[in-house]
Amino acid sequence: MAAAAMAVHLPKHSSFLPNPKLPLNQNSDFLGVSLKIGRPMSVNRKMKGPVTVSAASTVEGDRSKQFYINFTGFPFPLGPFLNRRTIRTEAVKGSIWMFEQEQALGFSSVSTNIRMTVIKLKSGGLWVHAPIAPTKECIQLIEELGAPVEYIVLPTFAYEHKIFVGPFSRKFPKAQVWVAPRQWSWPLNLPLEFFGIFRAKTIKDGDLSTPWADEIEQKVLSSPEVGIGPYVEVAFYHKRSRTLLVTDAVIFVPRKPPSSISSESLLASAKNGLAVKILSKGKQVPNDPVVDTPNTRQKGWERMVLQILFLGPSNLLEPNASFAQMSQKLIVSPIVKTLVFSKVPEKVRDWIDEIASDWRFKRIIPAHFEAPVNAGRSEFLAAFGFLDDLLGERYVNRPPSLSILFTSLMGKAASYFPPDDMRTLSSLDQFLVSVGAVKKTVSGRKRR
Repeated sequence: MAAAAMAVHLPKHSSFLPNPKLPLNQNSDFLGVSLKIGRPMSVNRKMKGPVTVSAASTVEGDRSKQFYINFTGFPFPLGPFLNRRTIRTEAVKGSIWMFEQEQALGFSSVSTNIRMTVIKLKSGGLWVHAPIAPTKECIQLIEELGAPVEYIVLPTFAYEHKIFVGPFSRKFPKAQVWVAPRQWSWPLNLPLEFFGIFRAKTIKDGDLSTPWADEIEQKVLSSPEVGIGPYVEVAFYHKRSRTLLVTDAVIFVPRKPPSSISSESLLASAKNGLAVKILSKGKQVPNDPVVDTPNTRQKGWERMVLQILFLGPSNLLEPNASFAQMSQKLIVSPIVKTLVFSKVPEKVRDWIDEIASDWRFKRIIPAHFEAPVNAGRSEFLAAFGFLDDLLGERYVNRPPSLSILFTSLMGKAASYFPPDDMRTLSSLDQFLVSVGAVKKTVSGRKRR
């Protein structure tokens, strides 16, 4: 979702809760209760796939350690509602670890993975990016690293990442909590304390006074309001490993489903339900029973991806062709591109240009889909090639370079989305603009 993967940013995820009168007790877990029971390609250039990581680690044999209740979220709560398996992999040996859980949209069969990244600092402590649900299993996997959690970072305004910060920080009360600026929620703009986030410090763009500044740098994208609220995301750069961390800015859809997504979810998505029938282009939809095979699971994954990226893809009955165009590429999610980034092209262009010019990264870790992705500045800029069409001559006078010229050639290919699949998103965008829910553009040229 990114981009999120599964995130619609206008609104992305809301903060409406069923009982807003609950007391703001710092020791309670009313938001997400943890009960103590029992690879890219471009034009004429083959890009390397995801970086190889170490074998995954889980806590075996005790599903009670995966138990976690979460029924909050408006208009759809974020599942799974009772159990969340955590998988830990090592992205950079002895330095960076990734923790993944399944993230489901409401009561649907649509799921993706949500990722927390943990970096070990020179101090020996841990720096935690975008916390996930603090199940017993998750906490145990962190404790196995043998280092204290020093900093907990919320890099976005997005509900799917914000919801876990409070419960997670209560597991590590000595850790400092840092949050992206301009936090907001919808339909009620609630304070951070309502989410159980207390005494949080605000992350500032390029701030050299942050306690991790010698090892990790940050750049803040804080756009003007494009409707309900602004888009806010902080990118981080771990200098020693040359790793770029983002939340939803870019994604890399893997050909195969992540191991954190359950077989039950994949099989449910493979079933020819109502959504498949509506988007079948008038073809006969068989009612055959779902048989658990690798091909069936793959079909379920492809359908999930298209629904996450396009909301209403052109054809769920036969998703192969559209999925092939969207996978194995570093891209900006169609939802984020259409409903957010295309509204504020100048702000986004300035942000990504600063990232590409100042940071010599060789891998990217997003908060959804595949990671780490073996990609550098050219591939990153290429994913944002659509901005050139929106900005036109505004950026023509910038100093040319081989990297920029190369990016301009490959950018359209990297950002290409099947037109038929984009129709639902385009119609939604036009509707939101017509009713004044979002703006046609905030900066840059108005779209024709």
